[in-house]
Amino acid sequence: MAAPFFSTPFQPFVYQSPQEAVTPFQILGGEAQIVQIMLKPQEKIIAKPGSMCYMSGSIQMENVFVPENEGGMWQWLFGKSVTSIVFHNTGSSDGFVGIAAPSLARILPIDLAMFGGELLCQPDAFLCSINDVKVSNTFDQRARNVLAGVEGFLRQKLSGQGLAFVVGGGSVVQKNLEMGEVLYVDVSSIVALSSTVNVQIKYNGPMRRVVFGGENLVTAVLTGPGIVFIQSMPFNRLSQRIARAVTSPNMRDNPKFFIQIAVFFFLAYVVVVSSLILTDI
Repeated sequence: MAAPFFSTPFQPFVYQSPQEAVTPFQILGGEAQIVQIMLKPQEKIIAKPGSMCYMSGSIQMENVFVPENEGGMWQWLFGKSVTSIVFHNTGSSDGFVGIAAPSLARILPIDLAMFGGELLCQPDAFLCSINDVKVSNTFDQRARNVLAGVEGFLRQKLSGQGLAFVVGGGSVVQKNLEMGEVLYVDVSSIVALSSTVNVQIKYNGPMRRVVFGGENLVTAVLTGPGIVFIQSMPFNRLSQRIARAVTSPNMRDNPKFFIQIAVFFFLAYVVVVSSLILTDI
């Protein structure tokens, strides 16, 4: 039987590792959230660069290279970071670190042990982690493989048995797919999903419907079992809305203005060339 409803992800405030270590944390705020993590002496957490909002005086930061990052130089050339930040409590008393979401996003704490030790995410979904979490970013140089399958848009893999924090834009819901249950989701709206979910890409052709109808080019077809996290406001959609608001009135009222102008001149060119050919004949 299909799951009857969507549910909001559960946000615990205490994480207990497989080694019985307890790490308190708290998620603060509404739409642009902060996760505040308490660190005992000599404890460490890993976060993405530029995510630190505040920290206590006993915390030391260190920028380290991520050897498992398969993107390597290619990812660096395209403006992505290939390093991580380690926050280490070097003091004799408890400290804390505040890690902020990079945009209007919610922070989701995910215990990878409950997902079989592996989770597939959108690029840049990872925010920070506690204990055993390995972040692998892949990069495929072949353009034809960019949207050929699940690895085409879920380019970040989290593995291990620790606690990972990922971000999702707008409101985030969790859908538990049962065996054989099918769910159609906009590709950019997927934050993360378990590795047991089967993903297929459906092209919403023909191309004229995509260009003139405003529909999305591809849709993800998800088949259970597994868990999917879905965001209501992907960052690329938010940035497009902001860019549209600050452009000229013509572009703001009609975002396909340039495309329509190009089509008009192309048709005019065809008419002129055809009339010249017919005149010569």
